[in-house]
Amino acid sequence: MTRTLAIFLALILTVSCTSEGVDILDRAFTKYVNPLIGTAPLTDPAFIGYTPPEGWRVWAGLVYPGVSLPNAMVQLSPITAYGTGAGYEYEDTVIHAFAHTNKGHWNYVNIPVLPVSGEFHSSEYGSQFSHKTETAQAGLYKVFLEDYQIAVSLTSTLRSGYHQYEYKEAKDRKILFDLAKANNKVSDWKIEKIENAVQGFQRNGEQTIYFYALLNEAIQQLEVQQEGEKEGWAIIHLRDGKNDPVEMQIGLSFVSVQNAKQNLEAEIGHKSFNEVWAEANQQWEDLLSKIQVKGGTEKQKELFYTSLYRAFLWPALRSDVNGEFRDVQGNIVKADFNYYTKPSLWDTYRNKLVLLGNISPEVTGDVIRSLQDIGEKTGFIPTFFHGDHAAAFIAGAYARGIEGYDVEKVYQLLLNNANKEGGTRPHISEYIEKGYISTPAIDSPHVETKAKAGVSKTLEYAYDDYAVAQLAKALKDTTHYRLLMKRAKNYQNVFDTLTHFMRGRLANGEWVKNFNPQYPYYEYMFREANAWQVSFFAPHDMQGLINLYGGKENFEAKLDSLFTVPWNKNYIARNVSSFIGQYVHGNQPDHEAPFAYHFVDKPEKSQKIIDNILENYYGVGEHGLALCGMDDAGEMSSWYVFSALGLYPFSPADDEYIVTVPVFDQVRWTLDNDKELIINKPEAGRNLQEVIVNGKKIEGYFVSHDLFRTGGKIEVIAGKN
Repeated sequence: MTRTLAIFLALILTVSCTSEGVDILDRAFTKYVNPLIGTAPLTDPAFIGYTPPEGWRVWAGLVYPGVSLPNAMVQLSPITAYGTGAGYEYEDTVIHAFAHTNKGHWNYVNIPVLPVSGEFHSSEYGSQFSHKTETAQAGLYKVFLEDYQIAVSLTSTLRSGYHQYEYKEAKDRKILFDLAKANNKVSDWKIEKIENAVQGFQRNGEQTIYFYALLNEAIQQLEVQQEGEKEGWAIIHLRDGKNDPVEMQIGLSFVSVQNAKQNLEAEIGHKSFNEVWAEANQQWEDLLSKIQVKGGTEKQKELFYTSLYRAFLWPALRSDVNGEFRDVQGNIVKADFNYYTKPSLWDTYRNKLVLLGNISPEVTGDVIRSLQDIGEKTGFIPTFFHGDHAAAFIAGAYARGIEGYDVEKVYQLLLNNANKEGGTRPHISEYIEKGYISTPAIDSPHVETKAKAGVSKTLEYAYDDYAVAQLAKALKDTTHYRLLMKRAKNYQNVFDTLTHFMRGRLANGEWVKNFNPQYPYYEYMFREANAWQVSFFAPHDMQGLINLYGGKENFEAKLDSLFTVPWNKNYIARNVSSFIGQYVHGNQPDHEAPFAYHFVDKPEKSQKIIDNILENYYGVGEHGLALCGMDDAGEMSSWYVFSALGLYPFSPADDEYIVTVPVFDQVRWTLDNDKELIINKPEAGRNLQEVIVNGKKIEGYFVSHDLFRTGGKIEVIAGKN
């Protein structure tokens, strides 16, 4: 009996044949995951809000369709174009490689490899492919490379990738390692042969990614063409043999080749491809099954579970099986916790990191411990891109009972962030002195005018102050609590009571002149937004914000205008797209605004906007595979998850959730302590009327995180429109 036949017969017990081919039996929830959602482009100018300039691809989705485990080190995915958000764009027809790291943020895409056959031209490599022969699932990616006549199957573990290549011909088989390429500029690379394995590294920026790749076929030759340290490529020439699948297992490490090999041996060892694939599927099945839904359409379930899947791909693991990692100073450290990358804090503090804590509290604790490790060596808890939103993440996690870090040390580091210049908060001295961050006077600013993004920073620092104040209160530091709560009102200092907009102020306190609230900027006054999109952001003090507008009626009228004043199609900013009036769901800065009607007792208005977004801004476009904007490491996906469930962390620093009407008739959320939170929507209506928690009607629209500790039942009573 051949090895291939033996494997096939063994698998009969664990797989079934469907119309789509061989599939794993236990896919009750992973069957709804479609990793291709988010890979397709936005092309309709009416939906985008403007006609993109020639050659532009709107920043929609920017996700990858390949394989990864929850919060893993390895993200193994096809590359159709380097220098793009995730390296894969659905409209492309050529695959250039399969790379082992990804985020969807124009970086990573490391250790690219491609199986090839026949004559090879280094300047022309890559293969045509068709979506008809492409399969993307949780834990499995398959595609047929037409030019080389090779069927490729990919799966992965936490730190290792598993490739399976079925060559049509048993002769002239090769594997390209294109180590001079990545989404970040490669500064150096190396590869060498060790028996039937190759090992080496790829260096770009401040990081070095090491690999150890083991093959099940003998290597005849390793051909290396390296021009200097940056250019060139390497090709593994395999000995001619049988038509059995060629398998390559690749371990990664950010520490050393030795660790990469150890990671591979520990996680894959003697397991077959199908065993690793089955384990990957099961890990996703276990995670996704923690939230089980009844009712809703098949499309809604696909969007829900795909969004839940996307929410758990980042931050990424960086420590090895032996506990070693490279710290922020480049030193090798061995620790008793898992070290992770910095989260995409500007985006994901809003919702995704709350979801991470609710489903994977141990991972969340280790993520905070990783931030603590950076802080202990730099003096500051790091941020990502803008704001200081580790503050809201950590304060909210602590309030929800997440452990695994030294909260006193983390708190002191967050106080450094909030008070010391030269760290995480640029212009903090001006913010403390003036109560706002100023905007320079520029006669004719344009979308890409560089400045301080002073209004956005002021609003975000005020919320961050509130978040740190909550930690101060919990730790009984009344002095800092009072000081920071006072500073949390600083959002009021950039609110212009004449125009009823958040508006830039000059250093002398005057308002920026020639003010156009509809015009978007990347960082002049606002960060990736216009005045409309930031003028409803004070999640910690909505009553105070309403008072600035002159009361509930004025606030409601202004909020109505946010969703009705049409976007000017002549205003083009690449990462601001897909509008409802001036509201932009294609970027993050105003993602809390649809819920704001709850604060004027008009939840039905919020629900109408939320339902519109859930129905028409996810899984859109010609193929139903586009998102209205960049997923940003799971933020947009998490917005869908929470909104579809009917619970949203409006202020993520607080341990409570605003209630909306769920998409599904019932939600059963299995908690970390094996208790259950059940959300029922007994009627078909969409107008929220009352919320009943454990049999008692509550006042208002918020429920406590205590339900995630003790379990319980929420009844969402909604009437007809």
